[in-house]
Amino acid sequence: MRGPAAPTSPGPWDSHSEALLEAKALTTEEPSAPQADGLSRGPADSATRPRADVAPRPARRGPADPVKALMHRHRELCERAVDALEIAAGLEAHGVTDRTAARFRHRDVFSLAEELYVRVPRGGEPPARPARETGVRAGWAGWTLRALAPGAVAALAAAGLALTEGPVRLAVGAAGVLGLAVALAVAVRRGPLRAAGRTVPAARVWTLWLLAYAVGGDGLLHETLTGGPDETWDLTPGPLVGLALAVAPGAWCAHLFATRARRRLAASRGLEEFAAGTRPLLVVTVALHTAAVAALLSLTGFAYGALALGVLLLLARLLTVHGFPEAAANGLAAACAAEAFAVATVLAARIPGLDVLAEPVRTLVDHWGPGALPTLVCGAAAAGLLARATVALSRASAHATP
Repeated sequence: MRGPAAPTSPGPWDSHSEALLEAKALTTEEPSAPQADGLSRGPADSATRPRADVAPRPARRGPADPVKALMHRHRELCERAVDALEIAAGLEAHGVTDRTAARFRHRDVFSLAEELYVRVPRGGEPPARPARETGVRAGWAGWTLRALAPGAVAALAAAGLALTEGPVRLAVGAAGVLGLAVALAVAVRRGPLRAAGRTVPAARVWTLWLLAYAVGGDGLLHETLTGGPDETWDLTPGPLVGLALAVAPGAWCAHLFATRARRRLAASRGLEEFAAGTRPLLVVTVALHTAAVAALLSLTGFAYGALALGVLLLLARLLTVHGFPEAAANGLAAACAAEAFAVATVLAARIPGLDVLAEPVRTLVDHWGPGALPTLVCGAAAAGLLARATVALSRASAHATP
């Protein structure tokens, strides 16, 4: 006689999740389940059929348990996770969505992650989250001082440049640049701006180019349009000092965004709910940083180009810290390429017959001044990174602890 009917499959599987395919493969071996339960094939099968009618759903921890397949596939993730949120972020990074979780008989990814967190043993290790948060609070003063260091060094260098002249002024400027570079490197190695192992090396070059253009780019463009440069053009260190001072509020904004997003992740009961709450949080964070940069630039030398650059650098750093360094580097590289291309077209226009190449830049500068170029370029790059960050940073996986 036929044995009892095997439990039905949970349904069609999400094509974006390999884990579901494994779960489906596991459920295809269900015919052996009755023997594992001690049921024999034969006349007694008819007595067991009413039980299948009463409980058609397979036991979650039996052979037809699809969550078990997912648990084995992501065992390493589950074992090193300090809470269920880490597992939810990891599952979302592997393509598991709320719709996928429904195939595992869970209402959302967070519910599925909670079961995985409970079922996977971690060897009795105590949760690491409280110690980490205590360490962050204990180190608040330390990384605050490090975040203030670039502004202090830049302010001292600017004062030295204003009080000296000749060779001494040149030496002060060189020392100020070196000190600022060291202070910036220290500031991004700790605290919320830290992105260990994630930064694209070329991003440092693009950042240095943009900062250098903020100091001397406007003067270089003006000299180029007027037939030069024949001599040293004017430098404007004020915007650089303002941007250096803005490292501290930028670090605070990054910390605010990471903390609020983490809390929202804990309170959300679905990926769509979390994304809907994180997008306005990102906009508010960027707006706060923009206001802080504008206030500092008003004290050191306001320039719209420097303001746009400050927003661009914050967005690039947020993307880098949360696991999207390539997107950040591409945005910075695009801004550098646009500024270099604009200057190159002006120089190329000096070749007979190529005067038309300089017309776009010349028209822009005649109407709005040399500062219009970095404002337009950095503003466009910042808008592109903001659009990218709105999508990327609203994912749960972007807020998993490295």
